[in-house]
Amino acid sequence: QLQLVESGGGLVQPGGSLRLSCAASGFNFDDHAIGWFRQAPGKEREGVSCMSSRGFNTHYTDSVKGRFTISRDNAKNTMYLQMNSLKPEDSAVYYCAAGLATVQRLCVSEDVSYWGQGTQVTVSS
Repeated sequence: QLQLVESGGGLVQPGGSLRLSCAASGFNFDDHAIGWFRQAPGKEREGVSCMSSRGFNTHYTDSVKGRFTISRDNAKNTMYLQMNSLKPEDSAVYYCAAGLATVQRLCVSEDVSYWGQGTQVTVSS
């Protein structure tokens, strides 16, 4: 069964950190580029960060550069998003995704094959 299952969302104060995880099953995880997307109420979904299948190439949207780090463990079929120095504007539903695409096509063009169910991240005092 093809699925991506996220965990790690929640409520955090501004300046705090969260680590999102996404476990993949049912497809060849290490053949796919991976990514994290987010959607806040009233806003379009955006690609936050993406990584190539072997981890050599990454992409970050400008607003998270230097604060967020994407990673993957192909042995565990799992991807991660470490989020530091969180701001209220980072609040959104975060989705993990995978696709047979370049990092740019995945993150910018949303050339996604599989989506996770989403996890809420709320940054508030």
